Amino acid sequence: MKKFILSIIVIASFGFYVISQNTGNSSGNLLSLSNTNSSDTNTNTIPTNVVPNPSDTNNPYSNPQDNTNQQINTSITSTQPTKIIVPTPTSTPIVKKTGLYNDGTYIGNPAFAYNDNVQVKVIISNSKISDIQFVQYPASGRSGRISSFSLPTLKQEAIKAQSANINAVSGASYTSPAFIQSLTSALDQAKV
Repeated sequence: MKKFILSIIVIASFGFYVISQNTGNSSGNLLSLSNTNSSDTNTNTIPTNVVPNPSDTNNPYSNPQDNTNQQINTSITSTQPTKIIVPTPTSTPIVKKTGLYNDGTYIGNPAFAYNDNVQVKVIISNSKISDIQFVQYPASGRSGRISSFSLPTLKQEAIKAQSANINAVSGASYTSPAFIQSLTSALDQAKV
């Protein structure tokens, strides 16, 4: 601490000496600073914001043994916490079908109806039976007459029931079960 106070006194004395030399006033009167000689080209000034570095060999007032006033260059690095981005697993929403059937066109297996086969094609739209078409059916003779009145009735009942769970048409004892069998095989393909 004594060395520090002594250093301040020496620096202050040196500063007064330099100021008095620049002003031409040997008395060291600070009020005579305004009397500076403009013709004096050799000006010795010490900046007031500089602290002498004790390790400076050109400084006559430094003590190389004294390390208490050494400037320490410390740099503080601002580190921000690292953000770890964890990807959110993307999931495909599960869409539940509200109807019984998948949309599309499905052809049932042919089913024997006395003289000929009955085979249907079912069209599913918006998960519902929208139409039933006949791929083949008995068209001639007595079986043809039975098909002409029974098949449209069976088709209408199946669309209304939205299934193959319908009653047989009276007088179409072979055509009705054949229609129901072919329709059941088509709807089994369409089920959700």
